[in-house]
Amino acid sequence: MTYVASHTFAAGNAAELKLKETVASYMSASLITLRRDMRAGDARAHMLGQLRDDDVPAQIFVTDDSGFLHGRLSLKTLLTEKDDTRPVSALMQSIDYSVEPGQLRRDVAPELQEKSPDTVPVVSGGKLAGALYEREIAVLIRDEETDDAQRQGASLPLDTPYLESSPWALWKKRLPWLLLLFAAEAYTSTILQVFEEQLEAVIALAFFIPLLIGTGGNSGTQITSTLVRAMAVGEVGLRNLGAVLRKEVTTSVMIALAIGLVGLFRAWMLGVGNEVALVVCLTLVAITVWSAIVSSIIPMVLKKMRIDPAVVSAPFIATFIDGTGLVIYFNIAKLVITDLA
Repeated sequence: MTYVASHTFAAGNAAELKLKETVASYMSASLITLRRDMRAGDARAHMLGQLRDDDVPAQIFVTDDSGFLHGRLSLKTLLTEKDDTRPVSALMQSIDYSVEPGQLRRDVAPELQEKSPDTVPVVSGGKLAGALYEREIAVLIRDEETDDAQRQGASLPLDTPYLESSPWALWKKRLPWLLLLFAAEAYTSTILQVFEEQLEAVIALAFFIPLLIGTGGNSGTQITSTLVRAMAVGEVGLRNLGAVLRKEVTTSVMIALAIGLVGLFRAWMLGVGNEVALVVCLTLVAITVWSAIVSSIIPMVLKKMRIDPAVVSAPFIATFIDGTGLVIYFNIAKLVITDLA
């Protein structure tokens, strides 16, 4: 059987790129079908007559003369049926899962991973339009995982394999996101300017800025990477937000206490004074917990809004936490350090 699936499109307009991400670009249009009114003996002969190569599907689709899909028939069932006069309609099973040609890859990939089918019919208006066999399913899932991985790095997905992509193509994919991140990161300098007096009064506070915002970003990246993957395979959704928050906040509190103690010891080693050391300790705890809350909520809300949560994972969460973490840091410093009161 010849499989026809197109997976590579030249860079073009938005409609062409959208088509690439639909089931239609992956499905095989080469099908072996049987009519429901056939007898088992005739169906076997018909099936063997349609074979063109060594690829034999495990499931054969049953249609009528108009192409409407009525069910599926296991090849093993057909070949082992002893009564040649038994109708196909008595042997076939109902269709428990199908997809449509226009469905997006990101919407069907989680279900395909969860159900692990060997064959999926592609149905349009009740009629059989094509099928996803094991080969097509594997390619679809692989492409979606590749797409997610590239988006998590704050880059648009490549239209061609990496080694075939020119530096110009990489530039176009990466620059828009880097410019957006640059603009978002620029607000941290505004926050530092707002708290300029605190930095001048206690210069030691500046020593720990990279440590604090780095810890918040790293913590958020861990949570988002785990959560986005769990969402992709259908393990969690917005309905589970409460459970996710309880789990992540509890975990982050335990992590925060450990990191806070290490931060306290580090500040003590630098000899910056007890007040600054306490500020660093409390801030590490607060930023770690805050990072858990942000990283748990934002991906789920975006998913509900039908925005790919992968694009806001590591870089965007880290950028957001950088600025808010500084606000937390300097406000804790104002409360703890007497010279800033």
